[in-house]
Amino acid sequence: MHISIHRQQLKSAMLPIAMITGALFYKWIGYLTFLSPYLIFAMLFITYCKLDFRDFKPTVSQGILLLTQMAMAAAVYLILQPVNHTLAEGVFICVFIPTATAAPVITAMLGGSISFVASYSLLCNTLVAFAGPAVLALVGDNQTISFWESMTMIMRRVFPLLVMPIISALLLRYLWPKAHKAIAGSQQLSFYMWVVALLLIVGSCVSFVILHWDESRLSLLTWLVAGALAVCLLQFVAGRRMGAWFRRKAEERGAGVNGKADMRVSCAQSLMQKNTVLAVWLAMAYMTPMASVAPAAYIAWQNIVNSWQLWRKG
Repeated sequence: MHISIHRQQLKSAMLPIAMITGALFYKWIGYLTFLSPYLIFAMLFITYCKLDFRDFKPTVSQGILLLTQMAMAAAVYLILQPVNHTLAEGVFICVFIPTATAAPVITAMLGGSISFVASYSLLCNTLVAFAGPAVLALVGDNQTISFWESMTMIMRRVFPLLVMPIISALLLRYLWPKAHKAIAGSQQLSFYMWVVALLLIVGSCVSFVILHWDESRLSLLTWLVAGALAVCLLQFVAGRRMGAWFRRKAEERGAGVNGKADMRVSCAQSLMQKNTVLAVWLAMAYMTPMASVAPAAYIAWQNIVNSWQLWRKG
């Protein structure tokens, strides 16, 4: 019993330790960032081995959630544009950008629906890939990148990590059921991989912010970082409340929503956990370079929220 308690306390401590280590040793993290896509692929593969693919489909709830996300992005931009154009760009991209490919992993750890978040991530990433170039051309300042070039780049950066783990898990399920069952029962591996990924993500974030530090624009930098925090918490709270509402409506109809999965977790992670690497690239490609500080800061904020949730769950 005592060993089990100490092990759980150690697991809870690993997340803040990883973040602090990443921040302290950011100068050396750059040599290891190439591991991030492989870690995300492995985490998703392990998580998807647990997935019931019959639930992997778009729903009305996901449609409402996606419309809410796009409406929030438009509202944030329209409110902040009169205040400061760069601030509006940076905070807008933090809301508009699609769900992170790794979101189903954290959702699974928190007791949410893997299939719901995976389906929403695919839906949201597809929308951004096709509509994003046109929307960002209107919002941003950089018109040098073509529509097709941008769409192709987004797809190339996102879809291999979205689709290939699903296909790999499906193939293993039918070709080697025993191995599939063993991996499905080894979900704890995803947590330890996430600890390493978190160290790399935070180190890269700190490195990026320091590289783009400009003391003469300290006020704008502060507002970009604060704006990223504000929309991170806004999307987290909105997702939790919408998830509770979806669950209540389903219960009123006498219908289940993804079994025992917590819809508050599913919707919060779908809205809040973002593909921030893609966000930084899009901000650099379409917007004032300074605007990219907001999605870079969002990396830290969303992972602090995730770490807090996992600590509470533990």
